[in-house]
Amino acid sequence: MEPIAKPLNTILQHSAAKGWQGFVWMLKIILPVSFITFLLDYSGWLVSMDGLLEPLMGAIHLPAMAALPLLAGLLTGIYGAIAAMSVLPFTVDQMTLIAVFLLIAHSLIQEGLVQHQSGCPAWMATAVRLVAAVLTVALVGWIIGPEPSQNLSGAPTVPTQVAFWPAMKGWAAAMAWLSLKILFIITALMIFMEILNQYRLVEKLMRFIEPFLGLLGLDRHVGMLWMTAAVFGITYGSAVIVAEARERGLSPEQLKPLHVSIGINHAMIEDPSLFLPLGIHPFWLWIPRLVAAVVFTHAYLLWGWVKKRRRPIAVSTASVDGR
Repeated sequence: MEPIAKPLNTILQHSAAKGWQGFVWMLKIILPVSFITFLLDYSGWLVSMDGLLEPLMGAIHLPAMAALPLLAGLLTGIYGAIAAMSVLPFTVDQMTLIAVFLLIAHSLIQEGLVQHQSGCPAWMATAVRLVAAVLTVALVGWIIGPEPSQNLSGAPTVPTQVAFWPAMKGWAAAMAWLSLKILFIITALMIFMEILNQYRLVEKLMRFIEPFLGLLGLDRHVGMLWMTAAVFGITYGSAVIVAEARERGLSPEQLKPLHVSIGINHAMIEDPSLFLPLGIHPFWLWIPRLVAAVVFTHAYLLWGWVKKRRRPIAVSTASVDGR
């Protein structure tokens, strides 16, 4: 019998190589997007766009100043949005609606590229998340009541402008720490995946979550990709998601419903927990986007079924007209 140490050593070496490749690929996305966003934020351009989004803010029961954390979240992610929320005088209900929106739609450029590389066009992934965020927040705002949309008294506090080079050093330090975190998580994910494949644990794990996948409207073959996104998110799990989507040879019919689901509902542990210190009730952080993911995935499947049902009719009609 071959000793365990040898295959485990092989697993670690192979995983480290794949983790590094995925890390380099991620940096090509994260660094340019983050730096451009830093320049936009430093220049004040993001703040100047508040007025342009005021009509939309009213439609989703939020004041105009909510545009700043929403824009920060859409472009940079949850961390940037929470940083903006923490310095503005929002009520708990208003922060609840902002959180629901951002948990569904954040880091759209970065995560849209990941989804594009793993089987779903970026425009589709982004459009689904934006529509889901708007509709879900509109419904949650209607349930909570009219209070969130009331204007806040006073103007938001404008932070003192920091000199460019100190600000850029702060951005570089934050990105260095984030990059190390991503490298660690990607490598750990690759090791986890290799161990599952080496010891044939994938099949056992899939049998456990298959009933849940059916409720979500997903094919059983995308179980590992769904679990990776649900636990680690699209950004941290990107290397695994892209690699598995290519290596397993999954079809668009399997991948697109998956991306509808994970686009709306991913990083189910970390992202909602970040909003808990703001005093938001856990129900609103976990339940609305899970329900939205189920509804939108089944709606996408229904739309695909209707398209298939109509196609033979159109072909049959064309053949009759040709005769």
